[in-house]
Amino acid sequence: MASKFGLAGGIPERRVRPIWDAVDSRQFKAALKLSASLLQKYPKSPYALALKALILERMGKSDEALNACLNAKQLLESDKAPFLDDLTLSTLQIVFQRLDRLDLGTSCYEQACTKYLNNLEIMMGLFNCHVREYSYVKQQQTAIKMYKAVGEERFLLWAVCSIQLQVIFSTGGEKLLPLAEALIKKHIASHSLHEPEALTIYISILEQQGKYDSALEIISGELGDLIGREEDKLRLQGRLLSRSDDYSAASQIFQKVLESCPDDWELFQHYLACLLEENIVWSNEANSFVNKESSTKLTEELFNSRLSSALSLVEKLQKDATENCTRGPFLAQIEIQKRLRLNGNSNNINFMDTLLNYFTRFGHLSNCASDVELYLHLLEEKERIELLERISSLEISSDSQSISLGRSTTLFKIQEICGSMWKKSIQELEIGASKKVELFCKNLSLSKDLDPQENLHGEELLVMASNTLVMLFWRTKNLRYLLEAILVLEFGLNIRRYTWQYKIPLVHIYSHLNALPLACDWYRTLDVKNILLETLSHHILPQTLISPLLNEASEFSKDYLKFIDDHLKESADLTCLAYRHRNYSKAIEFVRFKERLQHSSQYLMTKLDYFILELKSKANNPDEFEKVLESMDYGMKLLELVEGNKVECLTTNGDLQSRPWWTPTPTVNYLSIPFDEECATACFGPKSDKTNTENPTPQTLSFERKALVPRLVLLSMLSQRNQTQNAESANRSSVNIVGELGTLLEKYARTIGFSFNDAVQAILSISNGQKSFQDFPTDMVSCISFAVFINAWNCSASKSSDKDGVQNAINWEVLDRLVKLSINEKSRNPNPGLTHPGNEIPVLAQLVTEPFTWHILVIQSYLKSVIPLGKKKKKNEKLNASILPQLKIVQSSINCLIESIGEINKWILDEVNKNEESDLDVLMGYLGENNGILGVLKENLERSEKVEVGERIFELIKSWDFGEVLRRLVGAQRKLLKEFGLICESKLKLLESLKQNV
Repeated sequence: MASKFGLAGGIPERRVRPIWDAVDSRQFKAALKLSASLLQKYPKSPYALALKALILERMGKSDEALNACLNAKQLLESDKAPFLDDLTLSTLQIVFQRLDRLDLGTSCYEQACTKYLNNLEIMMGLFNCHVREYSYVKQQQTAIKMYKAVGEERFLLWAVCSIQLQVIFSTGGEKLLPLAEALIKKHIASHSLHEPEALTIYISILEQQGKYDSALEIISGELGDLIGREEDKLRLQGRLLSRSDDYSAASQIFQKVLESCPDDWELFQHYLACLLEENIVWSNEANSFVNKESSTKLTEELFNSRLSSALSLVEKLQKDATENCTRGPFLAQIEIQKRLRLNGNSNNINFMDTLLNYFTRFGHLSNCASDVELYLHLLEEKERIELLERISSLEISSDSQSISLGRSTTLFKIQEICGSMWKKSIQELEIGASKKVELFCKNLSLSKDLDPQENLHGEELLVMASNTLVMLFWRTKNLRYLLEAILVLEFGLNIRRYTWQYKIPLVHIYSHLNALPLACDWYRTLDVKNILLETLSHHILPQTLISPLLNEASEFSKDYLKFIDDHLKESADLTCLAYRHRNYSKAIEFVRFKERLQHSSQYLMTKLDYFILELKSKANNPDEFEKVLESMDYGMKLLELVEGNKVECLTTNGDLQSRPWWTPTPTVNYLSIPFDEECATACFGPKSDKTNTENPTPQTLSFERKALVPRLVLLSMLSQRNQTQNAESANRSSVNIVGELGTLLEKYARTIGFSFNDAVQAILSISNGQKSFQDFPTDMVSCISFAVFINAWNCSASKSSDKDGVQNAINWEVLDRLVKLSINEKSRNPNPGLTHPGNEIPVLAQLVTEPFTWHILVIQSYLKSVIPLGKKKKKNEKLNASILPQLKIVQSSINCLIESIGEINKWILDEVNKNEESDLDVLMGYLGENNGILGVLKENLERSEKVEVGERIFELIKSWDFGEVLRRLVGAQRKLLKEFGLICESKLKLLESLKQNV
């Protein structure tokens, strides 16, 4: 039922166009007024109602929009529907989608399909509805109906693509592959294939069934002509031959492609693996080659013979290489020597000679060091030293200053890769860092004509210099080196503000120095958007979420969650677009991408942390706190996020390779621990897949523990509400609360590595001084939070009899001792980052905003149940004498919290009220006047001339003030402390009001 000419949903287009124009220009009130006039003239028009619903939804009136949509839907389903077309249905579907009611939109299309059989527009709309619901079976059924109706190839491929999605994401879906193959075969027999994407899908179906010979036959026939480039066709043939274990034919195919594409490194790896008949794994997801461990069954003689033929091919490719940037054949020679070395058949000198030759030819390129990094780690320590000496002694004549700079930069990189940095003496490291900075300054003239957004020549030198200085700090704990690292990076950013390689280390250094506001500022300048939020947010989110900067933590969390949530809502539209444009491999790719984001470990962690952050932020306002709890269904939504095996199939999508060496994962910071050679070796040794460096088990337990917190907080508060009721009434009202609280506490104990009884005993041992918090398997915050919840359970009107003995051991007095012990341990030396960088302030902030806050909420709930808070007691009204002893205990806990938080607040005030100039003097005392890196910078900057470096760089150099850098550092530390102080003061004010009520 296509729209009639000049009509939109059965209404003349001239009457509808002004409404759409008003909507497009966001004049929703005017659009609504026009819509009302339209409805007066066409009161029974589903399209007019759909337009009204669309406008109401855009105005934020979701309930009214839903009612209008339901009325339109009812009209469509009636037997007297005046007019029905895809425009009406699609408009309703848009509104239903934005209201998160995809099921209603789908039902509209299903109803229309039953009325108008074989209507292609409506059936395509229904298919898109199933795509948005990720209902692969219904997608397949609808696509087959369309194919039977019109016989078009695209609908067949929609059905086959839907089958492939069932194979990928459904258990037992592989049984459908023969059906997909049969459908395509039948179509080929009658119509052949006409799209390259169709051939790609067909080959994929055959590959998944292991029918490699059939796939090869298809490619070798007429259908193979659908592949545009001959090289792509040969690559596909080589892969199929390899998967069918015909390694000889595959290697010949790959060799043929290599002769025309000599710089294709991945292709050479395919060729060599097939030539040596190694165990090969092909990734079905990307059709890419994976060969983690080389394993061959060839005899030694045949192995050497095959490598000799490979070496001959490589030497031929080297001679034919006409461009100096063709690296593939030369890197291939190193790979061959590596295979010989691993097989015990190579002279070690030959292996090092190939590495040396590669440096001689390509040492000026920025990627030279990364090319050979894997091979450098195969060398023994003596060989590395020898190689470095030989490279350093090379005399390569070059008329180009930039080439000489490139070689020097590559040499420094190789030294870093070989792990020589942490083995050198302090003096050698200082000299090395100074040389790098000096070399950068001397070669600034090369960048004078560059655009401000272009990379500077030698900018990697400053990154390496800062790495060396951070290593010096780790080894000596001398703050001077960390300050010098900051100055080096800030100096580089003053010349070029766009260098992310400077910003990310600065974010982590400032975070370590408790200057988190400055870290946030630099992170914002990265302008992280879209998918980069998933890959780069780990640089800032973990620090802010445990800091006193609640606003910044909320900002970054909201930005990240909004991107993920929006993409999950809209990703299906991209899939629909891929189907429409007949790009079926993209359709599958979009679904894979959506699944990967949906199961992101960072996404789950941020959702949990954000809800807890909201609880912390609103804890002082009972009404707002209640709204936050209500928004998460009183904690049940979070428990649903981690139920079953949801936390066991999470993906890690963060770009951990971009992290600085001293913090390879968000949970590891080597600067917080004493220098350790084993850790240093791990930092600069062979780079494994960093996405697997974090142990998943503790992370899984952390997810479960965080998901329990909101529900435990709520139940702990509710358990105090019936303290003054009679025993029978209290038992009836609280037995379910106490039972659930006990169950969740057992789960919480498991997440901190204990059984319930053992967790209680561990806490008692800490409170009695027999053990310290460091003996607790998880952090101090989790320990005290657990004690808070147990104490609340202990105070409840009804208790579980089998836990009474152990449970009663933790009471208000034990909790008070834990509070005092935690503050004494963490505030013993909580100096700011000026002289003692570390993580004491974040831990103190977490203590105040989490367990102490939960404890205050429990106290509030108890007092609210026994004292009419906020109201004056009536005259002669007396409290029940039985609760007076308990009130004294609660009053003691209030005093304990006031004393502990007051101690933190006093220290904060002392630090904030210090003279800022005295703090600057302290930092200058570490740096000295003209010593170390600061002296090198000053000396080279004084020698700079405008003619040499260019007017722009000269002005930037002269405007740079290292004193201003230190001033911003001090200011950021003070801002962090002030924010923490405000939190402490708000808690003290609340506690004082509770104390007065008692």
